[in-house]
Amino acid sequence: MNRSDGHLLIFFVDGVGLGVNDPEVNPFIEANLPNLTGLLGEGWYLRPDCGGPGRITTDRVSLVPTDPNLNMPGRPQSATGQATILTGRNVPQIVGEHYGPKPNPTVAAVVKDSNLFKDVIKAGGTAALITPYPQGYFDSIESGKRLLSSVPLAAVSAGLDLMTAEDLRAGRAVSPGFTGQGWHDYLGFNDIPVHSLYEAGQQIAIVARDYSFSFFEHWPSDRSGHRGTIVQASQHLEIIDEALGGLFDSWNEEDDLLIITSDHGNIEEKNHRQHSRNPVPTILFGTDHAKYAERIQDLADIAGIVRSYLCINST
Repeated sequence: MNRSDGHLLIFFVDGVGLGVNDPEVNPFIEANLPNLTGLLGEGWYLRPDCGGPGRITTDRVSLVPTDPNLNMPGRPQSATGQATILTGRNVPQIVGEHYGPKPNPTVAAVVKDSNLFKDVIKAGGTAALITPYPQGYFDSIESGKRLLSSVPLAAVSAGLDLMTAEDLRAGRAVSPGFTGQGWHDYLGFNDIPVHSLYEAGQQIAIVARDYSFSFFEHWPSDRSGHRGTIVQASQHLEIIDEALGGLFDSWNEEDDLLIITSDHGNIEEKNHRQHSRNPVPTILFGTDHAKYAERIQDLADIAGIVRSYLCINST
């Protein structure tokens, strides 16, 4: 690995697609998203066949409507979608179906064989999954009551330790829900620092500077797609946008590359509670964003961008 002057972060938002132009279905339409819309323009969240602009490239940012279906029937699922992002392989085709939410043995074997965390470490770089887990999560994994999802499985297979409450407390990690308030309200960690959404976005940028490659996982967006009202979904999108405002303002655009992407659609189609086959938005922000955006068609293309940027080869 010979790139020492830049850092790459994947900011992963679970279950976010580009939807139709209907405010009764698509919560993006009523949501106030000043940071994303300020960068991308009006209507960026719509499918290209529903009035959306399609590919967008400006001086600072690129957006690519990205295919999560990968030439397979059915609705895309989290295990195979996340595995595809992290490996650069068409995992649904390999295993014969979209599968999820947690990896089955076949998906797990693909993830363990080769993924971005392993590639970076093998090449001499540094990598981290910067979202933490409470002790109860580790206990459930140890007891066999819970399976690792594709993202932490990839990190662990590279020999990395998953972040803990202590990492969150020390500022080495950022909560999947951004602020850390949930650790107080639901987990009883009263000594966890609580940040504003903007501050949380800033902290993600700060933590990412410690690694060649880092991955931030925001999974509550998928839950908001499966549950709740369209108004609540709009409010959730506003939360993401506010955190991204802090991240954008703190990101080193000259040297570092930020990739925002998702594994499948969900929250953008609130007339049902299943995943969608809509394209997902892949947003590239920072150095050489337009050059790399040209190479993206589907989820399997994202890992190649990371490898090219960091000058590494797949294992």
